Amino acid sequence: MQKIYYLYHVRYEDTDDEDVKVIGIYSSRKQAKLAIERMKKKPGFIDFPDDFQIIQDVINREGWLEGFVTC
Repeated sequence: MQKIYYLYHVRYEDTDDEDVKVIGIYSSRKQAKLAIERMKKKPGFIDFPDDFQIIQDVINREGWLEGFVTC
């Protein structure tokens, strides 16, 4: 089971909206954290340095096992 690490920057607005940016996909949590350190110095991100999220997942596995419903 090979793990991967998604790095997102999620900024919540004053409403229910959120501004989500996918930064990258990394082979280790350490690599994702190193990317955060690089990105925190860039325009925009420098103003919101605490809004990064790392999500662990597994390669070659479905994520929507039950399907989905539309309204």
